[in-house]
Amino acid sequence: MPSLSPAPSLATTDSAPPAVKQPPAADRVYTHVKQGVLDRRYEGGTLLTEGELAEAVGVSRTPVREALLRLEVEGLIRLYPKKGALVLPVSSQEIADVVETRMLVEQHAVRKVVPASPTLIARLEELLDRQKEQAAAGDLAGAAVTDRCFHAEIVRSGGNEILSRLYDQLRDRQLRMGVAIMHSHPDRIAKTLTEHAAILDALRTGDAEAAAGIVHQHVDWFSHLARGEVR
Repeated sequence: MPSLSPAPSLATTDSAPPAVKQPPAADRVYTHVKQGVLDRRYEGGTLLTEGELAEAVGVSRTPVREALLRLEVEGLIRLYPKKGALVLPVSSQEIADVVETRMLVEQHAVRKVVPASPTLIARLEELLDRQKEQAAAGDLAGAAVTDRCFHAEIVRSGGNEILSRLYDQLRDRQLRMGVAIMHSHPDRIAKTLTEHAAILDALRTGDAEAAAGIVHQHVDWFSHLARGEVR
């Protein structure tokens, strides 16, 4: 009786999963350095060299130069030929500019969203719950990201695309300041959560002026804390 050939195994008949394509080398360096600046692995005043970054990301020096040029345009670093890239500290003028822009945009937006839609209320509740969980877990960088998302959600709900894009341009500066503040004053996150809850309550009750007043208090407090005026 002729022997039967063994059935082909799945390993030989199934095609191998496609390899995951990595982003271009310059993009990987850009993401590595930018994230390091935002989460404070690279503090203001740190000098980064092309060789160190190339080794850290596993690329040649050419994409490192390209990435650093992009980051210099964004105002996060300053390039020094033959020396490297200096991570720029957050300046008092930058804080003042960000706070002024936030005040103008956020107070206008919070008034405009009243009466707030159920969708917006539900989204803000979700973000507030997430921030509480992050704070309880000691994830201050995550809490800073969620903080920014909470305010950005209100701005986006105002329906003004130009203001939304303007606010998004502040994202990295806000995150950098927010992470620095939360690490310097971890006890202050409780105040942030209280004020977010107050903004949410004012939106639930449809009190536009109360919501705008809390936003003003919240952003103004951030301004003083970022300047080191609150202890």
